[in-house]
Amino acid sequence: MIFITAKFAIKPEHAEAWPEISRAFTEATRAEEGCLWYDWSRSLDDPNEYVLVEAFRDGDAGAAHVGSDHFKAAQAELPPYLASTPKIISQTVDQDDWSELGELAVD
Repeated sequence: MIFITAKFAIKPEHAEAWPEISRAFTEATRAEEGCLWYDWSRSLDDPNEYVLVEAFRDGDAGAAHVGSDHFKAAQAELPPYLASTPKIISQTVDQDDWSELGELAVD
């Protein structure tokens, strides 16, 4: 799978509204056949930063995502709300779901 983590610095005046601002794009992405997950979290240290954790089945699914109409719309619609260009880590990993964190196993 392709595993991606991205950090989004949102302009302070839009930080509270970011979940709603990004909702259409989020919902469309989650509906993609090859999307395994697409989850936003808000930073505990910086209220203007959101972290996106996403995964796609394979390279074809990732390419379909980037080539989608909703991705192109987001490229035009979302940047005015951002304080800076998002930072990203994208890696292909040899698994298709989350693994358990054995060091913190719950009995």
